[in-house]
Formats: sequence, C-alpha cells, structure tokens
Amino acid sequence: MKRVVIAVAFLVLLVGAFVVTGGAQSQSPGLKQIVPGVWFREGERQHGYCNNIIVEMKDYLVVIDANFPGGARAAMSDAGKVSSKPVKYVFDTHHHGDHAYGNAVWTKMGAITLAYVGVAEEMKRYEPKSWQAAAKSRKDVSELNLSEPEPPKQTFTQSPYTLSDGNRKIEFHFFGWAHTRGDGFAFLPAEEVLCTGDAAVNGPYNYTAHGNLANWPNVVRAAQKLDAMHVLPGHGGPGGKEILEGQAQFFIELRQAVLAAMKQGKRLEDLVTMEGDQPKATTIRLSETVKDWVGGPLPAQVRDAYEEIQQGKPHGEIVGGK
Repeated sequence: MKRVVIAVAFLVLLVGAFVVTGGAQSQSPGLKQIVPGVWFREGERQHGYCNNIIVEMKDYLVVIDANFPGGARAAMSDAGKVSSKPVKYVFDTHHHGDHAYGNAVWTKMGAITLAYVGVAEEMKRYEPKSWQAAAKSRKDVSELNLSEPEPPKQTFTQSPYTLSDGNRKIEFHFFGWAHTRGDGFAFLPAEEVLCTGDAAVNGPYNYTAHGNLANWPNVVRAAQKLDAMHVLPGHGGPGGKEILEGQAQFFIELRQAVLAAMKQGKRLEDLVTMEGDQPKATTIRLSETVKDWVGGPLPAQVRDAYEEIQQGKPHGEIVGGK
C-alpha cells in the first residue's frame, strides 16, 4: 500500500502537478498543424498537462487524450478555434490522471470517451486511491466533486478498432504492456500520423512504476511497423521516426546497464541514492544516443529496472494496486 502511494506521489511530481497551478487556465501555447485537419497541442508542463491531438473528421472532431480537467478545458477551447464541429470522441491512451482524469469534462459536453479495455481495467486496479491523492493537490480534480475518475464510456478489445467517416480513417491499436497495461495508439494511415500517448515520449518524461520495462521496446517496435512519418508523443514535442527509435533504445540501454551492474555484484543501494522514499541520484550512465531521454526521473527508472530484473516480473506487478 505504501508503495502505491509513493508511486502516485512521484507521478504527480513528474508531470508537474503543483498545488498552486492545478486547474489554472493559461493562454494556449498555440496549435501546430501537422497535416491538414490534424493539430498538435503541447500541454503546459507547469500544470502537468499532457499533449493533445485534434483530428477533424467529416462531421465531428476526435481528440486524443482527455488530459487533466484543466487541460481538457484548454484543449476544448483550442478545438473550438480550429473547427466549429463538435468533439464526438475522446481517446484515452492510458489511465493516468494527466491523460484520463478529464473524462467527465468531455462527456458533460456530449463527447464519447473511448479506450482499449485495459485502460478501464487499470482504473479498477489503481482507483480510487490515485484520484483521491490527486484531489488533495489539484484544484481541477477536487472541484469536480467526484469520488473517483470517470472510466471511458466505450472500450474495445479487438485491435485495431477503426473509426471511419468516408473521408478519414483512424485506427486505434493495442500492442501490449509498455507504460501501462492499457497503452493505446491512434494511427491515421492515409496521413501517416501516429499518436503514442506515453508509450513513446520525446524527452526525459518516462514514468516507469506501472510499466513493463522488458516489454516496452517490443511495443515500440510493433508501433514502428506502422511506418508513420509524423509521431505525436504524450509528452514533449512532435517529431518523426526518431522518437520511436530513441524511446525503444532508451529502455534497451537502461535494462542492459542495470543488468550489467547487477552481474558485477552491485546492489540497489550501490546504484541509486535515496532521499527518504524518493530516488534522487544514480551511478548508472547511458550513452549519448539516448541523452534526450535522460533526466530527473533516471534514478527512479534505474530503481524500477533493478526491481523488475531482480523479481523477474513487470514493475507494474511489483507496485501492484488493489
């Protein structure tokens, strides 16, 4: 139980969900049109928001990720700036608060929240504890006056699940357990656009507590087979194929480095310096190839990789849930 609370607290810190800013409405950093009818909105990190993608269909809009409630309102406002069409679907790439806690905001406005079934299952596993922890530090969560997050209204089990209106097609894929058990991807085959959620980020934003670090590169490799030209991550800026390659290589190198240290007889305390319950420093060093993915979370990532190797099971099973 203590480990679950610590994991929740670390996730809140990682995405920058500060008490003084949660739910604050700030000016949009602007939308970037990736291809005609597809816009990328990079979330304000100071509020802990994830990125959103807005996709224009013939008669409606699809938004990728519900975000935190404050982020949902900001993304909703920007959606109205690019099109007068209603938002019909909001796709939760996974269950974490910065990607799914805004569900109730969207459904109140008439949208259908959609996700792979694993997202709903993860919510059952970690909620309502994570929601209640977030409500203590975030005004945008607490002001909804809900005891737990709203799960996606519609789920699918067969991958890919497809939306098509005759003009544009979106495929929703599940490739396995990476960041969470429910990781979903949204792919526009004609436009060669891939929305990855946190299964692939662009920068030092990987949260590994609920992950399967050994399988993570396999999930990314499966996504690479879609051969997308435009990769839109859950955190960090948009880019291309290099995001997927860098993400996969980061986890390959992380696991290899930790395993090599363990074979040398190194213990966890030799690799990670703790400050209270939080990993603060690490002796593990990774190559320049993945330097863009290395940052403040590295000590926790090393700790999680060590525990996963030591116990022989995905770290999400070590953290547990209910």
